[in-house]
Amino acid sequence: MQERNVKGTQDYLPEVAKVRRDITRTLEDVFVQYGCEPLETPILNYSKLMASKYSGGDEILKEMYNLTDRGQRELALRYDLTIPFAKLIAMNPQLKMPFKRYEIGKVFRDGPIKTGRLREFTQCDVDVTGIESQMAEAELMLMALDAFERIGLQVEIQYNNRKYLSGMLTLFGVDKPQLNQVILVIDKLYKIGVDGVMKELNNINLSGNTLNRIQSFLEEGENTTLYSIGSYKSTEVQEGVKEITELESFLQALSIEKQCKFNPFLARGLEIYTGTIYEIFLVDKTITSSIGSGGRYDQTIGGLIGTNETMPTVGISFGLDVISTAFIAKNIQVFSPATVDYYVIPLSKNIEALRVANHLRKKGYSVLLEMNTIKLRKALERANKESIKKVIIIGENEVKNNKYYVKDMGTGEEIEVAFLFN
Repeated sequence: MQERNVKGTQDYLPEVAKVRRDITRTLEDVFVQYGCEPLETPILNYSKLMASKYSGGDEILKEMYNLTDRGQRELALRYDLTIPFAKLIAMNPQLKMPFKRYEIGKVFRDGPIKTGRLREFTQCDVDVTGIESQMAEAELMLMALDAFERIGLQVEIQYNNRKYLSGMLTLFGVDKPQLNQVILVIDKLYKIGVDGVMKELNNINLSGNTLNRIQSFLEEGENTTLYSIGSYKSTEVQEGVKEITELESFLQALSIEKQCKFNPFLARGLEIYTGTIYEIFLVDKTITSSIGSGGRYDQTIGGLIGTNETMPTVGISFGLDVISTAFIAKNIQVFSPATVDYYVIPLSKNIEALRVANHLRKKGYSVLLEMNTIKLRKALERANKESIKKVIIIGENEVKNNKYYVKDMGTGEEIEVAFLFN
């Protein structure tokens, strides 16, 4: 039998795993700096929860992994971290609001495979519940820009509002039962173009007038701008414009409006979104799909509770796999060129070398102890190859004189250190 991975899964050897780890640590540091609490939710969930009408919608449910346990319970692997978070909030009414959390974990979707996107992948999410103001969205967008600046990737954030988009489509004559289907098609605009979108919309039962108005809307492109709230006849559009205007006032106050671009055609196909939506893209377009996304979903938690009450919630998700792919593609030097502080090489003095390594680790250093019998030349070559700056050799003379030398592999300088243990 030839060993192989399940299609859509991948092993990560140390070189790549270190990049992924550094990115994860950077994101986590930023999340904590913005006042987010850590959470962990189960990978396994009841199918009923993940397939709820308050979940991601029909398109994402097609990609859900279903299974049963030995008790014949119908289960599913989580396809995102959002629904498990909403479930947690619903199950824990004692949590003090507003509540901000982050979670980093694996999710699973039986969908198409492409660069930076597998079927088992890692999401890094932040969600905030209990804040109605667009200040929450603005802070999450600022947090995203801070995070990518630290990682070393230049990004732009595109944003829209589902109330605005849905309201405009309703004005064009799209009936409510058709809205999600039309939005899913519009979500493909930058992949298949206006002609491709219109071709697919022709397969939906829309009037000729509605199709013409949608096409005109899409073809306006860069010329599409927001008008004053009162100029729209739709209450839903007015609410959307009001939220966009509020959000833009915060973006301007934070001086990040140039990195955040209003895109009236941004759709985000998931049905859960009720307000602001956004996606994050690389400026250099080395990867054209989004590397992060999110939005407001005020109806989900109340729907899961069964009260249908509005519980203001907004989130953002970063795709570790696509971010690390973009990072590696740019050949940027990894944050920490060496992850080892000291390389201890014993020359037949294994016990003493082990004790030196243990002593240094207790002081908080990262230590690689050579446990194989190799020539000193080979050991020093390894130190250079792995960018280890400090090497300690423990041999007969070192033990006899009760001291050893720390050699700086960059400068060649050696520092004498006395054994500090019996």
